[in-house]
Amino acid sequence: MVSPRFDFTMGDITRTVGNWSELTPEQRRAERFKKWLAAPGVKFRDPQAKKLYRERVTRFQKTISLEEPDRVPVMLPAGYFPAYHAGYDLKTVMYDYARLKEAWLKFMNDFSDMDTFGPPGLVLPARALEIIDHRIHRWPGHGLGDDVPMYQFVEGEYIKADEYDKLIQDPTDFWLRTFMPRQAGAFAPLARLPHLTPFIGIPVFYLSRFGDREIQKALKTMMAAGDEVVRWQKVVMEIATIALEAGFPPLSGGMSGAPFDMLTDMLRGTHGIVMDMYRQPAKIHEALRVITPIVIQEAVNNAKNAISPVIMMPLHKGDKTFMSQKQFETFYWPSFREVLMGLINEGLVPMPFAEGNYIPRLETIREMPRASMIWYFEYMDMAEAKKIVGSNLCIAGNLPVSIMMTGTPEAVREGCRQLIETCAPGGGYILSASASVDRGNAANLRAMLAAAREYGVYKKKR
Repeated sequence: MVSPRFDFTMGDITRTVGNWSELTPEQRRAERFKKWLAAPGVKFRDPQAKKLYRERVTRFQKTISLEEPDRVPVMLPAGYFPAYHAGYDLKTVMYDYARLKEAWLKFMNDFSDMDTFGPPGLVLPARALEIIDHRIHRWPGHGLGDDVPMYQFVEGEYIKADEYDKLIQDPTDFWLRTFMPRQAGAFAPLARLPHLTPFIGIPVFYLSRFGDREIQKALKTMMAAGDEVVRWQKVVMEIATIALEAGFPPLSGGMSGAPFDMLTDMLRGTHGIVMDMYRQPAKIHEALRVITPIVIQEAVNNAKNAISPVIMMPLHKGDKTFMSQKQFETFYWPSFREVLMGLINEGLVPMPFAEGNYIPRLETIREMPRASMIWYFEYMDMAEAKKIVGSNLCIAGNLPVSIMMTGTPEAVREGCRQLIETCAPGGGYILSASASVDRGNAANLRAMLAAAREYGVYKKKR
């Protein structure tokens, strides 16, 4: 009997492992770890690349499992740095996919001793955004100066204070006919669509709306934008393929987040959600109840074809400066914990990036299944994080980005040394910075790699 195989981008492990529903979360994660290590379908360019790939994946897997690997693994905070390292800028690589590929492959080759490599999946295809008149971001050359090295999110009340029931009663209909027309100018005619689940057996009552010339124009625009996204995706996947074949494993196998952040970032905005926390808290809880299972299922579905089981989760509104501990425990943590447990139960490894100050949250967030996830901290007392969270879960971070951007290589090495001495004993620590750099300098990134090799080696036990 021939064993089923994955190629590196395809292959649902939950289908390949026939008794998936009967496996425990730990067994499911073990299966995902096997896939990550085996990289089925990847044609390594030579035996050395395969050897390095397995060493790197093993390093991360042991660290996540709170074991001591050969040394502390490093997650370089590269951000959009590859574009600038190649002599370009973010605007250039958002519009020119050939230069995007050139820049990321140059970075891969110039930093050939890094532990993991991420393709440019967050360098969004600017032409596709322009086609749809995308309104919730500004980017270099489109609302921002050509030389700006990052995006800017445009907050707004894309759901009004009295529209919660639309979202709660039918999230898909709300997304199609309310949110999409507001977040992109090209989608405005979709607001004229009828409800698409009328439970009436005669289709003519809603098909006639598709004869509306403005709706047809919107659909054609979506198709054109889709074609542009496919062209971009092809290049991103080419980069990912080359990196895998060269022996660089991906750390992230997908993205997700906290339901409260999704409600705030994408829909109500900061001002709106703060008002709602006092004026209509019950509606927030109802909305989170509806959103949470959707968030879990979306993350699980997106991870089916990924090699890595790690799910990156940037967090925005859960830090100390935005809400009190009581508010965190009331509005933020319950639904987010449900998402975390949903992913863990599927054998995935959540990696929340705790943006801002999470020091008051340490006792709350530590109560998760042992060795089940990674907490990546920005602003943090890492000694406290190691003591409280690191005894139960893997932690990562958090060399100040100011040192990475403006410090000397010696300062970077010293900062990394202190972090390693504080966080690495016993395993369970990934070295990185507090945030990604864009216009950083290559010497400081190399200094971080060198520090891991110099200070992060674990002594073999006799």
